[in-house]
Amino acid sequence: MKLRFAPSPTGYLHVGNARVAVANWLVARRQGGRFVLRFDDTDTERSKPEFAAGIEEDLRWLGLDWDESFRQSDRLERYELAAEKLKKSGHLYPCLETEEELRFKREQRQKQGRPPVYDRAALKMTAEQLERALANGKKPHWRFKLATRTVEWQDGVLGRRQVKLPPISDPVLIRADGSFLYTFTSVVDDLETGVSHIIRGEDHVTNTGVQIDILEALSGRPCVKQFAHLPLLTDADGGPLSKRLNSMGLRQLRRDGIEPSALVGYLAALGSSADPVAAPAAALARDFDLGRISKSTARFDPAQLLALNRRYLHGLDFETVRDRLPDGADAAFWDAIRGNLDLLAEARDWWDVAQGQIDVPPQPDEAELLQAALNEIPADPWTTETWSAWTRAIGAATGRKGKALFLPLRRALTGEEHGPELKTFLPVIGRARAEARLRASLGV
Repeated sequence: MKLRFAPSPTGYLHVGNARVAVANWLVARRQGGRFVLRFDDTDTERSKPEFAAGIEEDLRWLGLDWDESFRQSDRLERYELAAEKLKKSGHLYPCLETEEELRFKREQRQKQGRPPVYDRAALKMTAEQLERALANGKKPHWRFKLATRTVEWQDGVLGRRQVKLPPISDPVLIRADGSFLYTFTSVVDDLETGVSHIIRGEDHVTNTGVQIDILEALSGRPCVKQFAHLPLLTDADGGPLSKRLNSMGLRQLRRDGIEPSALVGYLAALGSSADPVAAPAAALARDFDLGRISKSTARFDPAQLLALNRRYLHGLDFETVRDRLPDGADAAFWDAIRGNLDLLAEARDWWDVAQGQIDVPPQPDEAELLQAALNEIPADPWTTETWSAWTRAIGAATGRKGKALFLPLRRALTGEEHGPELKTFLPVIGRARAEARLRASLGV
């Protein structure tokens, strides 16, 4: 078994193509197969080395590795040889129409109520006509002559699928400038590098029918490759996710503080009957099953991802996150705040609250309570028992209880109305800071 992820390095990864990468990697690793990273970089104007490097970095961040890697730009000679083979067999034929002429033909067919399919007029050219045109400086583009049949396959996600080729225009495989199109190069690569299973988006279904026809023309035998097409993603409201992909880029999610284990776990379960589990990619491979994925579109909901991220963080121990916490943060701090985090980056804010200089709100209306708190402030050392003992004493002195007791104290001690349990957070703040903040909130 051999699978591949084939991004075009014309931009960075977003959740749509990251989902495809995750699915291919998980299937390969579960079955003991090989996973190939291929860069489809034949678009020389838009492909950039920094995008390729960024894609590799994002994949590693997700926990995905690869057994082989190559760039299509290094295989141009192989495409030339494959093209010559198709030309000799009559599958690849030259066309001389300009884009304007082709547009006019499409418009005329539409006016006549016919589908805008290429009419294969170029096949009627004689060898003499072609030679004369070439001598006059014209450069042909090359189309693949599709068979007059219906291509069928058993899709790993969508079930039985078929593509009727007659209503499809013969695809251009080579542009007039000699550059190759993805429809062709992808087939050559998949054939020559031994890719056995192809998992990609549902938007490629028609393309798969065309490429199977090209593959069989090149190989001279029936296609034995397995295909699976993942239904496209929508946003949380069911709208096209494509309009929001810039905000769904992996780099942005990383900057926002999403954990890779949460994202890869969410993508692995998206659209399936399985509950998402935040875990390293390697731990997810054992239970991943394409058969669980629904044929319906899947909704990518950032709120669900954030909830998964939250649950994952809450379960991490101190040693796992030690190197990513602020300098000086210890296990007591982590245990106090982790249940209050959506994102690990928020730990910095709580470290500032615990150990830094913060502005606490003045509370002149709570003077009696705050003074009682100062009067009853416990001596060191402060432990997880300190908060309960202190608030009991304050309550006894003021008659306060519940929210009327706890909220003014929280504001004075943390500057916030919500946050970690003060039972565990108060020892991290410490007696000296607590006393100073009470006085500041009291205005003395």
